[in-house]
Amino acid sequence: MVDPIADTLIRIKNGYMAGSNTALVKYSKIVLAVLKLLSKEGYIGDVRQKDREILVSLKYVSRKPALAGVERVSKPSLRVYKGVHQLPKVLGGLGCAIISTPKGIMIDRDARKLKVGGEVLALVW
Repeated sequence: MVDPIADTLIRIKNGYMAGSNTALVKYSKIVLAVLKLLSKEGYIGDVRQKDREILVSLKYVSRKPALAGVERVSKPSLRVYKGVHQLPKVLGGLGCAIISTPKGIMIDRDARKLKVGGEVLALVW
């Protein structure tokens, strides 16, 4: 697997499209950090690690997926870095951008508060 973050995001999106309650993704430190961030923001439910896999419970609001869309920005073949003033706003602030900064993985709002830029991993809405 070349891109574990893209694989994780697509597995979650496919789980929502299939109407499943859970999604199983492969373990990685960065994947776990991204999933905990998505859980904190309310796009997915509980995240549990077991052995070399992560069990993600999917969250639905009024029988509709809490995660409407996802777009991978920075890829292994083309890294996308932005300064604090160039960080993207997703749907005018309704969505969030996942940023990998020197201070850890965070969403765009937190990165702006801390005045740090970094690699734009994905856009979520």
